[in-house]
Amino acid sequence: MASSTHVQHDQESSLAARRDLLDRHGYLFGQKLAASMSPLLHEVVYRELGLRWEQMRLDSTDMDLFLRLMHHPKFYGASVTMPHKVSIIPHLDQLTDECRDVGACNTIFLRADERGNRVFCGANTDVIGVRESFVQNVSSPAAVYENRPALVIGSGGAARSAVYALRKFLQATDIYLVNRDVGEVEAVVAECTARGYGDRLVHVATVEQASALRGPGAIVACVPDFAPMTDAERLVRHITEVMLQKAHKGAMLEMCYNPSPYTALGALAEAEGWQVILGTEAMIWQGIEQDKYWTGRAASELPVKEVKTAIAAKLAQVSKL
Repeated sequence: MASSTHVQHDQESSLAARRDLLDRHGYLFGQKLAASMSPLLHEVVYRELGLRWEQMRLDSTDMDLFLRLMHHPKFYGASVTMPHKVSIIPHLDQLTDECRDVGACNTIFLRADERGNRVFCGANTDVIGVRESFVQNVSSPAAVYENRPALVIGSGGAARSAVYALRKFLQATDIYLVNRDVGEVEAVVAECTARGYGDRLVHVATVEQASALRGPGAIVACVPDFAPMTDAERLVRHITEVMLQKAHKGAMLEMCYNPSPYTALGALAEAEGWQVILGTEAMIWQGIEQDKYWTGRAASELPVKEVKTAIAAKLAQVSKL
């Protein structure tokens, strides 16, 4: 316990020293943050806007520590990642509709009440990342994905955000769910239904079922870039191939971008004539949405082009390593 307390004290001291050099500061709060490009994204935004701000990594499971830090007068907000996206919610005063409906918070921002007191608010910008990936990159939504079925591959947190975005923003009809674990699919359906957007979710469990369904217009792939090894994983890939081979060719958002956004599944989709949207698009647009909350500026006022250039350069560097 003494050792843990000592480490915590050193961490707080280090953060305080950096904090004192800034006008405003925020955090990336979670675990395994070393590879995250979130601080880089926001660094570019603040530099281009001439702001002496910084998002600092807080690699920690200590919720009490974070709650103390976010009450500092210079705190502007935070990105929240695993394992805190759900556990942070009871500590917040208000939630956006997306945050409440998805049941996960990846963004904390501040508002003032009528007395000028700070109100701690939670948002889920992951759903905006999915939405904007399609909106910003597909030139004819009506012809490509609107009023058509959609497909979500996977069943984690990203898949839940994808279901929400497809249902609420992208005018999907049926949403097909494909995943190697039946229980996980059932959990997604139950949670989405309980929160009011689980209608017309269809678990596609066999190749025969996939063959009989109308082809999707939008696909969101939320699985790692690993070759299928088990029978269940091979079945998921086969079902996906059936969907990709249908006559209608739409757009696929490949959420996986680490270590490279160029995945085997993305290559397969391109070979079948689909437009592939890289996962970095979702990451960038959810980050831009965060900075809209934090800076009070519109997306058109934020340096999106410069962010994209910096992220592409970082990915190229990582790929070489």
